Amino acid sequence: MPTPFYLSGNPTIAKDYFRLQESIFLKEGRIKKKALTPQIETVSIAELSNDLRDFISKYLIPLTLNRTHLFNTRNTADIKNNSHEMGEAIVNFKQLNDYRNINKFLEAVNESLAPGGLFINSMETHKVRKDRILQNVPSAFQSLYYTLDFLYHRIIPKLKFVRSFYFKQTKGYGRVLTRAEAIGRLYACGFEIIEEKNIDGRLHFVAKKTKKPSYDTNPTYGPLIYLRRVGKGGKIIKVAKVRTMHPYAEYLQQYVFNKNNLKEGGKIKDDFRISRIGRVFRKYWIDELPMLINVLKRDLKLVGVRPISAHYFSLYPESLQRKRTQFKPGLLPPFYADMPKTLDDIIQSEMTYLNSYEKQPLLTDAKYLLKIIKNIVFGGKRSA
Repeated sequence: MPTPFYLSGNPTIAKDYFRLQESIFLKEGRIKKKALTPQIETVSIAELSNDLRDFISKYLIPLTLNRTHLFNTRNTADIKNNSHEMGEAIVNFKQLNDYRNINKFLEAVNESLAPGGLFINSMETHKVRKDRILQNVPSAFQSLYYTLDFLYHRIIPKLKFVRSFYFKQTKGYGRVLTRAEAIGRLYACGFEIIEEKNIDGRLHFVAKKTKKPSYDTNPTYGPLIYLRRVGKGGKIIKVAKVRTMHPYAEYLQQYVFNKNNLKEGGKIKDDFRISRIGRVFRKYWIDELPMLINVLKRDLKLVGVRPISAHYFSLYPESLQRKRTQFKPGLLPPFYADMPKTLDDIIQSEMTYLNSYEKQPLLTDAKYLLKIIKNIVFGGKRSA
């Protein structure tokens, strides 16, 4: 018999909590049940730190034992074949970085959980990974080594013509993930983050199932992206931009807004979704150059209110929502003519522009264009 695992704080119900059963393999010992596929690996209780046991047990103790499933696998089939439908919790000790198809795995977890069910897992963030891989590299070669590593593990997997080669070589192990991408993938697959905690060099998280996965087959993953924005008539248009945020960041707008709210200028404060190079692109307008494609396609006009997401659109009063959808959005918004600081200021700026444009469209756009050019060229105004 395996040694019982006592969850801290509640030994009376924990003596057989992690016993081996059809979908629970975590145990002290080496015996496997035939129902489990060979890819599922055993984990010794001794391998888990007290901090990790406490983190997990806090969420598992209140749940039903036979509806809680523990895994140590990177294979989607193991989740589908060995977890009962409508489980209350799934814990996986294999880190997110090692899943071959991350979204497929998360979708399988979602489908195996009841509404409100919990998924407990971990990941190695790219910052922790950087420190780990450079600790044994001489300082003189660290920049070169990390640049090559970045190209291989961050750029190549995003390029369609070499992506298959990358995964053939790595088999999906050791994916480089930012916290923003990992959380974004979870939200895309129908989860909401409940808690995050750094334990034993990994970011452990608890996510709650809140809805079905989006099953997005075309996420904004490459360097050139197409963002869904509210256009004329309320129609959703795809606006071309150079990527400035980490992959899957578009799924986190509500999450980041709820945590950080807005800063001066109407942008989200301390937005961790923006990459380092993305901040440079935004400062010098590089990210907005592809929007000229939308001007040529006539989805946008040269001057007009900024094309915004459905979430940001929902923050506006109904009167401005109605007014906005009467006209095309623009490449150069009145924001850069008036330079408003708060959301209320932005709302007033846009309403003033739209009321003027409704009466005198050509004259209004000409006046705003001259003021925008003056503020950018002579006033040093930059994209946020």
